[in-house]
Amino acid sequence: MRIATYNVNGIGGRLPILLKWLDLAEPDIVALQELKAPQEKFPEKEIRDAGYDAIWHGQSRWNGVALLSRVGEIHETRRGLPGDPLDEESRYIEAAVGGILIAGLYLPNGNPWPGPKFDYKLQWMARLDAHLTSLFDLDAPVVACGDYNVIPTDLDVYKPANWTKDALFSPEAKAAYQRYLDQGWTDAIRHLHPDERIYSFWAYWRRSFERNAGIRIDHLLLNRPATKRLKAAGVDMRPRGWDKSSDHAPAWIELADGPAPARQMRAPSAR
Repeated sequence: MRIATYNVNGIGGRLPILLKWLDLAEPDIVALQELKAPQEKFPEKEIRDAGYDAIWHGQSRWNGVALLSRVGEIHETRRGLPGDPLDEESRYIEAAVGGILIAGLYLPNGNPWPGPKFDYKLQWMARLDAHLTSLFDLDAPVVACGDYNVIPTDLDVYKPANWTKDALFSPEAKAAYQRYLDQGWTDAIRHLHPDERIYSFWAYWRRSFERNAGIRIDHLLLNRPATKRLKAAGVDMRPRGWDKSSDHAPAWIELADGPAPARQMRAPSAR
């Protein structure tokens, strides 16, 4: 089972990029973030024509999350993160697909830090912490994936000194992310690549991608049943090198379906 998370940075303008990547990489389940499209503007027909079922939680201009599947029906279990009935931002969607619970999320950026946006980020992270607690001990595999907007450690950033005043690298945000791991969640990429510099975001300026001056903020967290099935993990850098692409690249995992070895995503490290 191939599961990926991809911040598309506007599904309307970047739909050709997404469809090209879906055809090339053939992921089974995909969590999308930052759709930047209202509910009625999601390209349902094009996604279904590409072979994927879809559910989505849109929002005009900002945010927006979706789940895609080509391996079975999507059974939605939650839309919106619990804990604040007044929060109307489209940042969380959850569903059961093929015996796996997928939580797709787009965590707030939090800049400028300090300030109200950063306060909202920490409040959202605390609500996610509470919800993840309710999911962790499920007997089924659970994958909580998306754009966390958190750089967990110095290993996850090209030049840490350049990010010391950014909310993504703030001590409070890193501590909140660490609390997810302290619950027992496994950061799939770091679990399989403990010492490797792997990035999932490169800014558009100063040839960041060409210099591989990136950060890792797109994460896939696994509960124990999912971790036991983890076979491979990484970032598919190819779409980031395409013209008019998102500033993110898809992060992905392979989960074994059973005793047989899992398939490998085709050339995940190629550009």
